[in-house]
Amino acid sequence: MATISKSTLASRLGWLLALWAASVGTLFVFACLMRLLMRAAGLST
Repeated sequence: MATISKSTLASRLGWLLALWAASVGTLFVFACLMRLLMRAAGLST
């Protein structure tokens, strides 16, 4: 069974964290744009 060195594990966790942060940031920007468009169309409460 192959063992994973700490540097490789840290690198993989770093990439996982970076991808997660990028996806959350992208969803946040998309949600803000949708809110802006809906408010511009008069769809606010």
